[in-house]
Amino acid sequence: MSELTHINASGEANMVDVSAKAVTVREARAEAWVLMAPETLQLILGGQHHKGDVFATARIAGIMAAKKTADLIPLCHPLALSKVEVQLKADTGRGGVHIESYCKLAGQTGVEMEALTAASVAALTIYDMCKAVQKDMRIEGVRLLEKRGGKSGDFKAT
Repeated sequence: MSELTHINASGEANMVDVSAKAVTVREARAEAWVLMAPETLQLILGGQHHKGDVFATARIAGIMAAKKTADLIPLCHPLALSKVEVQLKADTGRGGVHIESYCKLAGQTGVEMEALTAASVAALTIYDMCKAVQKDMRIEGVRLLEKRGGKSGDFKAT
């Protein structure tokens, strides 16, 4: 197992120095689920929600969150993202909304945290918009699906 990169020799948390790393294209995809009652999902899909378009709002929230990741996660580097994409799909079989985010840049550090933050905040936004009609929705399965580029190589979830 690799060492924890955010812990220095004295055991203190610190920001990793990426100045010697090469600038390469880095990409990451993450996902999250918001599970809900069929009636809540139909309210979203039917466009009857009194707060407006739930998917559009969650998509924008996820994109904005990816851009603010360094403000939310203490040791993350601020990144100049070249692309952030958030896709939302209703899944009536599972009873909820599947969220998938994608982040890309040319830089010295990866974008996994940005992709995870985008998916998480999009899920939280759906919860916030729908909590008036259902408080027991569940946010589940937040995880990294894939990452490409960088020194540690590629990763794909199984």
